[in-house]
Amino acid sequence: MEKIKLAVVGVGNCASSLIQGIEYYKGKNPEEAIGLMNWEIGGYKPSDIEVVAAFDIDKRKVGLEVSEAIFAPPNCTIVFCDSLPKTGVKVSMGKVLDGFSDHMKNYDEPYTFVLSDVPEPSKEDVVKILKESGTTILINYLPVGSEEATCFYAECAVDAGVAFINCIPVFIASNPLWAEKFKQKNIPIIGDDIKAQVGATITHRTLTDLFKKRGVKIERTYQINTGGNTDFMNMLNRSRLSSKKESKTEAVQSVMGERLEDENIHIGPSDYVPWQKDNKVAFIRMEGKLFGDVPMNLELRLSVEDSPNSAGVSIDAIRCCQLALNNQKGGVLYSPSAYFMKHPPQQFTDDEAYRMTNEFIAGQRQE
Repeated sequence: MEKIKLAVVGVGNCASSLIQGIEYYKGKNPEEAIGLMNWEIGGYKPSDIEVVAAFDIDKRKVGLEVSEAIFAPPNCTIVFCDSLPKTGVKVSMGKVLDGFSDHMKNYDEPYTFVLSDVPEPSKEDVVKILKESGTTILINYLPVGSEEATCFYAECAVDAGVAFINCIPVFIASNPLWAEKFKQKNIPIIGDDIKAQVGATITHRTLTDLFKKRGVKIERTYQINTGGNTDFMNMLNRSRLSSKKESKTEAVQSVMGERLEDENIHIGPSDYVPWQKDNKVAFIRMEGKLFGDVPMNLELRLSVEDSPNSAGVSIDAIRCCQLALNNQKGGVLYSPSAYFMKHPPQQFTDDEAYRMTNEFIAGQRQE
């Protein structure tokens, strides 16, 4: 069985955790493989993923071996596998467009992006790299709010004939026009905006579903998040947050028995706390009424290392995408998108999406 040839856009904390994980699970057996939702998908183990190309715009990463670039500033996620073999794959200069927010120039270099002066590639340049590297799947880890840049790389994927996994809240898979482009070329796409393994959104959804099943009427809720990585720094520019708030809010609203009015639901990032680094802290409050119209409320504090939390989902999304390629299934992969993403083209409960994805993996479901 050939390796899954992966190209990465954005060599940040999420890419670091994913690439560390590919090496970390090498040589382990299923009993030792803590933290995976699936040890094997379609015959592929985590170690069957090979990064063959990468793009970034930071001068401390461009030109470096991928195995070194994932530990370069401003990356600050936990290092759980520091002995990565060199592969000869170097980080290529990416397209900037709106992938860099001007307000990030106001922070010290160890914490923010530092633009490289290497000339930016054209679309033809990126397509050439994807084709020559043998890439079969392109995964997008650009900063929140990178609408133009995400569309640029999605177009590159279509032109190169490679599958696309969109891990950020720019609506590609859930945009009918983009979905049709991938369908016409028979190229799989999974998106949009990755759910963490056990993060704020999946926890909030699960509690919302629990309230509904137990007959509790939810009247108000909020979810507030803080963190100290470049993702949270980037989101201090509130103009970049519209799709992020929509994605996270809709993920919770979609499992409500009765949708809440906008004034009664608030979900989104709150602030950047530098010393938290890649640790994300979520505060969730839910207010409702139970038997006899008696009021109740729940408050929860969740602390997680943000990037490994997403990598545990990405590693399954990649393998599901490859499974679709092997079976010549193109267009939106609805089941994996519903299970792995916050803003899929079609929302299902997590129980339904879990069952559908297992059926997809087993070859029992047509997308």
